[in-house]
Amino acid sequence: MGQPNFPDPFNGLPDLDKNQTLLFLLATVGQEELALAHIMNAEGEKIQAAVAAFEDDCLTIEDLLAVNDNVNETLKHVIKKEMLLQFKVENVIELFEVVEDC
Repeated sequence: MGQPNFPDPFNGLPDLDKNQTLLFLLATVGQEELALAHIMNAEGEKIQAAVAAFEDDCLTIEDLLAVNDNVNETLKHVIKKEMLLQFKVENVIELFEVVEDC
């Protein structure tokens, strides 16, 4: 098996020093957090729409509970991702300390 072949945007990345690389990793955490915030916002809007439809007698209680279960499962996945991001931040902080000691 050969080496992986990355797309051109990765091949053209500038050479970064250790501190720049660690800051880049922290920036990726921020981007992922922003994506998760958008997902949570969408789930909140989903619940609002379902409640409004329920109040207008367009949804049954079973339908409303199904939406709630779906949102609950999505938020469980968001929480899992948050935990992984916390580990990533902790690793980057540890690496910052190692780089400072060098």
